[in-house]
Amino acid sequence: MQAASPSSFEPAGAGGLLLAVLVLCIGAGVLVGWLAGSPGIGVLIGAVAGVLGGTFAVYRRYRGVI
Repeated sequence: MQAASPSSFEPAGAGGLLLAVLVLCIGAGVLVGWLAGSPGIGVLIGAVAGVLGGTFAVYRRYRGVI
């Protein structure tokens, strides 16, 4: 069994990376929001940061593939 080459595009891998970064950012946002007294605002800010961060992470991972 051969490992996938780093130059191959894997949609499931890209989706997993995007989801992982999104969940981590939302979790961090909830924690910071909870400490600041407003976990709802923390979720919102974490979600926005997660979408941007996840998009950047996927771009960096797969930038030379397609």
